[in-house]
Parts: sequence; C-alpha cells; structure tokens
Amino acid sequence: MKLASIVGGILVPAFCVSTPVCYAQNSVSDNANGARAVKTQKVPVDLPSTTPEALGVDSTPLIQLSQWIREQKLDVRSLLVVKDGKVIFERYGDELTRNHNYELYSVTKTVTALLTGILVGEGKLSPNDAVAPALSLAHPEFSQALADKDSLRLNNLLSMSSGLYYQTRQGTDPLYYDTPNRLQLAVNTQPKLVPGTRFDYTDVNPVLVGAMVSSAAHQHEDAFAKERLFEPLGMTHYRWTGLDGTGAVSGGWGLRLRAMDMAKLGQLMLDGGKWQGRQVVPQSWITQMATPSPAASDYGYYCWIRHIVEDRPEFGAMGFKGQFITVLPQENAVVVMTSLLPTSMDLRDSPYINLYRRMVRGYILPALHPASRPIQSAKRTAALRAELKLSRHSRGIPGTATAPNDTPEL
Repeated sequence: MKLASIVGGILVPAFCVSTPVCYAQNSVSDNANGARAVKTQKVPVDLPSTTPEALGVDSTPLIQLSQWIREQKLDVRSLLVVKDGKVIFERYGDELTRNHNYELYSVTKTVTALLTGILVGEGKLSPNDAVAPALSLAHPEFSQALADKDSLRLNNLLSMSSGLYYQTRQGTDPLYYDTPNRLQLAVNTQPKLVPGTRFDYTDVNPVLVGAMVSSAAHQHEDAFAKERLFEPLGMTHYRWTGLDGTGAVSGGWGLRLRAMDMAKLGQLMLDGGKWQGRQVVPQSWITQMATPSPAASDYGYYCWIRHIVEDRPEFGAMGFKGQFITVLPQENAVVVMTSLLPTSMDLRDSPYINLYRRMVRGYILPALHPASRPIQSAKRTAALRAELKLSRHSRGIPGTATAPNDTPEL
C-alpha cells in the first residue's frame, strides 16, 4: 500500500496494487560517523499493497488503533501490517515517510541469526561449532583469552545461554562506544556458568556470533548481509552503524532499516526463508530460530517466541525502545513497528513491550479476525486515508531519553 507519494513537495496518501520499483547504483564506503554506507542495485524495493478489506481485514480497528496512538501521543514512527504478502496498513508519524530508516537496536540480532543460517545451509557453520577454536583460527592473537571457553558452542551464543558475564557501564561502555576492537572485549569476558544451562541476555554473545559469521564468510558481517540478504530482498536506505577500529560492526545492534524492509524480513521468516520463490535462508533454520532453547521457553536463536501473543503461534524480533518484527503464521501476517516508547530494565515486561502487546492483541488481531467479512467500499478507504494523513502530521512524545542514533534518516 503506497500511502505516501511526493507531489509538488507535498506527501499525498495513495493506494497502489502493484510493486513499486526503485532504481539506484551500488557502492560501499565508510563515513566519518563510523558507519559503512551501502547503496543498492537495480531491484524492486517494496512489497505490493492493497486495502485491508480486499483481503478480508476490517480497517475499522486499524483506524481506531491509529487514533489511540495519536490521542496518547505515543512516539510511534512507523507501523505496518502485512497480510498474505501485501501491505494493508502503513502508518507513519512525525512527518516521516516510507524511505526513512530507523535504529533497530536488538532487531539486529535476528538479522545476525538469519546470516548465520545462510552459512549453516552452505556447510560453513554449524550450531554445534566450538567457538574457541573457530575464533582462534581466525584471530590467533586471542587464543589465550579464548582458552577458558573450550566448552562454548555457537548455539549457546545464539540462545543467550553462553554463561559469559559482562558488566555493562551505562553511557560509557566501550562495548558500545568508540571501541578500537570490540571482539577483544568480548573474548576477554569470563565464563560464570556452564554453557546452555541459563538464559542471560548479554550483548557479548552477538559480538562473538558476528565474528564467527565474518570469519566463515571471509568478509565483514555487513558486507555479507548486503550481498546475501539486503540486495536479494531489494532493500534500500539501510546502514549498519557503529564500526569499531577494525572496521567490524556489532552483530547485536547498529543496523538501520526502513520499516518496509523490516516487513520484508518478517515475510521472509513467515515464508520459511523463501523470498519470491528463492530459498534465501534454509527453511529448517527458520524453524530452529523459532524453536525454544533448553534455556528459555520464549526464546530461540535471537528470536522471541509467543512473546507478544501467547494464545497462537507467534515469533519475531524485538529491539530496545519499541522496535518490532512480529510474525503471525496462523494469520499469514507480519506486523512491524518502530518507536520511542517508555522503557525499563525488565526484558519481558517493559512498558514498550506491553504497549505493543496492547496494539497487536487489542486492535490488529481483531482487524485480522472480523466477525464477518467486511465489505470493501470507497467510504472505508477514504476513512483510512484520512486517518493516515492525520497520523503523519501528528507528533508523539518520546517515552524515553533519545540518543543521536534515534533520529530517523533518509
């Protein structure tokens, strides 16, 4: 659903039923902000679109959801609903457009898991790979630091059950800010628990996974992602920020994507790793990502499971401050949101998670499951268009402290 077209400098809502195409030339370059900027090749970029009623979805709860977001002044930058592979609801706030990208925080981890799956499918990695010898081979300078991690496996890192302990320093932590070598910090963490025995969400884990991805792919993780995931899915306007002094990105944060491209990742996972008839990620790997690990009933391989909706199949990605990709297999649907909502230290019941749960459970699922099939009409379409126009011109109040990387980019 192309709800935003630029005409004479004004953003005008519109609907389209074909796949828009965008063309650009491709190159890779580093910039002064420590990010590797990647332009895209000549490929279609956006999912096809239609009205909700065309697919049996009731637009009324979706309009009510948008109104509630405006009334509550929630800082929801983007909110998309995809049904049967088509965008049926595409909402932007704060004068934003389809082509803005957003800091995804820990949604980045799920992308790292997808990249790992590509390499597993090629036989270049295995979930049972021992971490210490693999990283020692690629980085012999860290062999001594890795010697106490001989029982650690790749699947322990992916399931957040490595047993490694890292003390985070708020606001100044070198793991996040201006580190010359992030991997060096990660390999020097101390094992505190037997791997695989306890879920402990720490950002050291995806740093190590990202290093294993880079080693197996023989290129930086972001370059591998560009070649094997971003370009095949026709993504645009993306950046992976936060390069360290060695030129490496973090496997756990820093990726910036458009909401539309987040929706494509959700559709890829919904379709078992397949994109437009091509198997990009092995189907068995998507299943493994969405299977709970022995350490946590609601977490697989960098993938939350029945975390938003408990009474039906659901899995997906979640990032700090309210970034979500939610896959609903029973509904053949994907929900995406980027936002700045209230936070707390509670990983499973932070305010931003509960607000999003309310949106999905209270509005989006009822829209997807109307009591009777809604009738498509010009009146319904006009009401949705009017609300989306209002939402775009509304401005939410950030629910938490903002950082420079929280600013949407074109």
